[in-house]
Amino acid sequence: MKLEQVELPVSNQLLFDYWSGSEKLQPFYQYEFNDYSFTTRLDYLKSRYTNNEELSNIIRSYMEPLGISEKVEENLKHLEKGAVAVVGGQQAGILTGPLYSVHKAITVILLSKEQSEKLGEKVVPIFWIAGEDHDLEEINHTFTIHNGIPKKQVYDKRSSKKTMASATKIQKDELINLIESIFNDYGETEYTQDLFKFVLHQIEQSDTFTDLFARIMNHLFKNEGLLMIDAAFTPFRKFESSFFVKIIEQNEGISKVVVEKEQLLDKEGYGKPISATIENANLFYVQDGERFLLERTANGYQNSNGLFKFTKEQLLDIAKTSPENLSNNVVTRPLMQEMAIPVLAFVGGPGELAYWATLKDAFELLDLQMPILAPRLNITLLTRKVNQLLLDYELTIAQVMDGSAQSLKEKFINSVQDVEAKKQIAELKGLLNEQYEKLAVHLTEQQIKLLPIINKNKKYHEMQLEYLNKKIEQEVLAKHDKTIGQFNLLNAEIYPNENLQERVYNPFQYLNVYGIDLINDLCKLPMTISNKHYIVKL
Repeated sequence: MKLEQVELPVSNQLLFDYWSGSEKLQPFYQYEFNDYSFTTRLDYLKSRYTNNEELSNIIRSYMEPLGISEKVEENLKHLEKGAVAVVGGQQAGILTGPLYSVHKAITVILLSKEQSEKLGEKVVPIFWIAGEDHDLEEINHTFTIHNGIPKKQVYDKRSSKKTMASATKIQKDELINLIESIFNDYGETEYTQDLFKFVLHQIEQSDTFTDLFARIMNHLFKNEGLLMIDAAFTPFRKFESSFFVKIIEQNEGISKVVVEKEQLLDKEGYGKPISATIENANLFYVQDGERFLLERTANGYQNSNGLFKFTKEQLLDIAKTSPENLSNNVVTRPLMQEMAIPVLAFVGGPGELAYWATLKDAFELLDLQMPILAPRLNITLLTRKVNQLLLDYELTIAQVMDGSAQSLKEKFINSVQDVEAKKQIAELKGLLNEQYEKLAVHLTEQQIKLLPIINKNKKYHEMQLEYLNKKIEQEVLAKHDKTIGQFNLLNAEIYPNENLQERVYNPFQYLNVYGIDLINDLCKLPMTISNKHYIVKL
């Protein structure tokens, strides 16, 4: 395994400005990303109270059914004794979802290790599973590579309700069929059967998307001691009761400052990442696992169709007596996280960095500080086969991403075309048009009105010639299928669907090549958070 760093073209202006320390972003973040900020943030956390003991017990109770490794046990004890945390999170996904979920977890782990050494204080890694999310269309699919082309693999069972991922039962037969299709595209290696059996075993033990996600992630990161908590876990919700009360009491103020901050962010040229509105309560009411977004009205709170209506006092009572019936949205989740966990730094992707930029004043309204924002690691994995193709065609990762591989493919295809066959078919078309024109003139002179039929007949023959032309092209390309397939594979592996690899494929595609130890080995690489893109040659 070899590690390299490359610079890729800027695709996110806010992230670029964040790394360059732009003054434009000073109103939006509490801290810059540097060693001084980590020291300052640690001092701040020591000055405020967090119930680490209860938090540790809750995480333990969540993780016990998953299996608590020696390293997890060690970190639970550190958390119980007052350790601070690096936190990152993601919603559940098929086979963990896109690679960036794993990259986030790796970033959380590596940053917690780095800061433990630098600060001389134990920092534990915590992964916040967004099990309360209900947009199942985001998590019900993954991609494989089939015949050198990215192929979408979808879990087809739909829920008629907006149930949370943690409350949505999986249809195991349907999911197993999907997993079989996915592994069939991966192809057989020395690791395939063990990986396949491992996934089937996790499915057998799981009831929901979140269960399956947590079990797989726990196994992949057990040697790193990654702590995990599902946001929808009922004991955790009860732990958050008083925090929901604070959010409700300051609800209108939160909405107001977030709207204002987002307008300022938009004015600076970064857009509106959450499209905040003053009426949004930024809370969901949960019934039977289904979420209903609440808005403030003159009389209190209600969902869009008025099915659920609450006065402020009733909503406060729910927060105090049954907080599991409440759920956060993109605005209140970071606030809740800050109140519940001693967060040294939060690891997020470009999208999260953008919407967190709207929240600084909301943190301050609740007498909180926004934690340090740590952009997650960006990683592209290269198999030996793909790396060899890059060498053979003298291409770089950046060149594949800017379309050079596609251009080379098109140039090659043009170079192998049967020019003579194309020329003869073109001549046939010319003769055909000439003869039909002569026939049309003759029939017109004879006052035989068949022009529509003549045109229709001519089009039919033109279609047949075009069909012949395409069949010749296909036969020619079939002779060069290997070379064309290599260009397709380069694009599919490195820049699938004109997107970064980490946003398309799940890690099992690469575990199937390298083995399940890939995760442990990635965590051992000397990667640090920076504005560079890592290339890992497997």
